[in-house]
Amino acid sequence: MSFAVIKSTVFPLIGGLGLFLFGMKNLSSGIKNAAGDRLKKILHYLTINRVTGIFAGAGITCLLQSSSAVTVMVVGFVNAGLMALKQAISVVMGANIGTTLTAWIVASISWFDNTKISTYALPMVGIGFGLTFFWKSNKTRSYGYAILGFGMLFLGLGFMKEAFGPIKGSGMIESMFQKFGDHPILGVLVGTVFTIILQSSSATIAIVQVLALDGVIGFDTAIALVLGDNIGTTITAQIAAVGGTTSARRTAMAHTLFNVIGVAYMMIFLYTGIYARFIGLIFGGVHPGNITFAIALSHSIFNIANTLIFLPFIYYLEKLTILLIRARDTDMDAEPKFLDENLLSTPSVALEQTTREIIRMTKIAREAFNDAVRGFLKNDRKSLAKVPNKEEAVDNLQTEITRYLIALSQKRLDEKVAQKLPVLLHTVNDIERVCDHAENLSEIAERKIDQKLEMTEIANSEITRMATEADDMMDDVMEALGQNDHTVARRALEREDNLNRMQMEFRQNHIDRLNRGECGLLPGLVYIDMLANIEKIGDHLTNVAQAVLGNLRWNRTPEHEGPIITEVPKVEE
Repeated sequence: MSFAVIKSTVFPLIGGLGLFLFGMKNLSSGIKNAAGDRLKKILHYLTINRVTGIFAGAGITCLLQSSSAVTVMVVGFVNAGLMALKQAISVVMGANIGTTLTAWIVASISWFDNTKISTYALPMVGIGFGLTFFWKSNKTRSYGYAILGFGMLFLGLGFMKEAFGPIKGSGMIESMFQKFGDHPILGVLVGTVFTIILQSSSATIAIVQVLALDGVIGFDTAIALVLGDNIGTTITAQIAAVGGTTSARRTAMAHTLFNVIGVAYMMIFLYTGIYARFIGLIFGGVHPGNITFAIALSHSIFNIANTLIFLPFIYYLEKLTILLIRARDTDMDAEPKFLDENLLSTPSVALEQTTREIIRMTKIAREAFNDAVRGFLKNDRKSLAKVPNKEEAVDNLQTEITRYLIALSQKRLDEKVAQKLPVLLHTVNDIERVCDHAENLSEIAERKIDQKLEMTEIANSEITRMATEADDMMDDVMEALGQNDHTVARRALEREDNLNRMQMEFRQNHIDRLNRGECGLLPGLVYIDMLANIEKIGDHLTNVAQAVLGNLRWNRTPEHEGPIITEVPKVEE
């Protein structure tokens, strides 16, 4: 390949593709930042049933111009226990429909101006940059990034269009693409691989449309490449689910199955030519003037039809993914197990179930704590990688338990039950804070590993002693809560005294070692942070033990020497 060909074809193609992808990224992130958490809340509340879930997925994907962003968001929701697998499947189906809007945008640009796309792109780049550079408002700047992203997307498209111009009429290129039309399975495979590499179905389809517009490929070949694109785009969700919960990995698998099965039965209509003829009938024939619109329509019809076909079978798709992705022994369920809405009419039983859920929440927080300590002592990143998922699970349980208790507070309650509600709310918050400190410990351990800090043997021994005492205290708190055992609750308070004493003693030991030159300054700072966070865990567990000694009531008793809490935590709606 001569340098002239590289200069006229490869350079514009690489640069144009880079601008297109960067524009897509800016567009998506700009709109997400402008909308804030509202998109997440909308997505969460519009997935009550299958139909609204599909519309929610399609609408938000149209807005963000990225099915990958929506599917990754959905995987994150499922990973945190905020969305069930069945809900997630419907949103992913909708996202497949929503992502087809990009193809229509590309087709519209080509229709307005077949050569000078930059005519529209450059003003958008200028306006978008102006908003991001001169405005201080974060929301206005986010809109600026979105406009800038649109402009860069169009500009990149223009460069790609110019790049494919020189290869038009190349016998070798046309012969290669002709094979994709004669053997659609080859086109599907190429489209799949290309989309996996680019990590953007929108970019792949835009390239296919530009190739078709320049006459490099025919309509039959374009359809095959677009169908392959639908398979390749599922890799993003698969990557996002790596290391996640079983439900998250099942969501990614459902996305893959949905698209692969859809493409599989569509191959019948490709090989017989029925699909291409069907699109041709709608347009009264496919020609260079409308081929980009024909490609966009074929993409939309496939995804809409596939969704309508699968809609009655979401239950079976869910079962198939469960069959293929088995639960791991280390997986946890981030959704509440004991909170039954039907029990709200029986407040005393509902409180018992809430206590069971709080104990389960404490177990997860305890696991996160032990993973963080193990990761610190053994430089084990695998243990540390488990902490964020458990912290998310605890956060979700905090939200769900709090909502459940607030719902219970709306019922007619006797005085004994009513007095326990605010104390349980604070207990839930204390357990959540325990897990926050576990996450802090994990971050400290990551810092220690990244900076290759070495701790002295005695420092590791002291951290182990303190961590063991905190672990035993968590065990006591769970037993005290479950059995309403005051003796065990007092034992937990004794352990908290031990933790305070240990922290003071170990800090002094550290100062002595530092004065003797037996440890370094940076390892010492990490060591002090570890002690402080473990001690804070003891403080929050103390609040729970004191709540047990107070019989989960506001009033102070001789046994309950902890501070009386005067306000109920607010729950973010």
